[in-house]
Amino acid sequence: MSTTRVAVIGAAGRMGSTVCAAVEGADDLELVGRYDAGDDLGDLGGADVVVEFSVPDASPANVAHCVERGVHVVVGTTGWSEERLATLREQLGEDPTVGVLVAPNFAIGAVLLMELSRRAAPFFESVEVVELHHPDKVDAPSGTAARTADLIGAARDEAGCDPVPDATTHDPDGARGARVHGVPVHSVRLRGLVAHQEVLLGGPGEMLTLRHDSFDRVSFMSGVLAAVRQVGDRPGLTVGLEHYLGLGG
Repeated sequence: MSTTRVAVIGAAGRMGSTVCAAVEGADDLELVGRYDAGDDLGDLGGADVVVEFSVPDASPANVAHCVERGVHVVVGTTGWSEERLATLREQLGEDPTVGVLVAPNFAIGAVLLMELSRRAAPFFESVEVVELHHPDKVDAPSGTAARTADLIGAARDEAGCDPVPDATTHDPDGARGARVHGVPVHSVRLRGLVAHQEVLLGGPGEMLTLRHDSFDRVSFMSGVLAAVRQVGDRPGLTVGLEHYLGLGG
């Protein structure tokens, strides 16, 4: 069995250190590099695949460095706007040989939550997303919540649904949350939490609640390792782990 050489950017962070441990515990993977802010990425330790968990401002340059050197990348950093994704597609070129996966969440349950939400959304008049994380998280809403809302909004658009009903006309403090693709999204930051999300879907006389909880960052590792093992076989840019799992159709 061949061994895939893996480097981690953001290795000293909460997610990065967990990724390093998971790679070291896998028989078919070899950890060849740990990089953090200010480090010279150089040849990336001769890695075949890089796992990138840094910060939004640094992530595009880190990924570009990998692409320039022909190294596949699994990206868990948030902040990848459509503009940034478009730039990355240009960097990969019209006939790419490098594979890049940008995924807002690597927990299998969270990916399934997004898919179930997408499928359920057209059947309900109302839908809102609530995401709950630890207070050290620097971005809001979370990448997972933004992706979930975007998938929901697209599914509702395709089905010809009316906008989510909301009679609010006075909300000076933003109590109704952000709007992502027409879907209200609310962010909670609370000590003791890790990563949690609820999707609330409502119709006359009923409500469907879909919820996923990550109690430990180890919950993301099965998805990260699956991505590391597949990214080299999927040239070009893929957004969302669901495509590696046969979902998102």
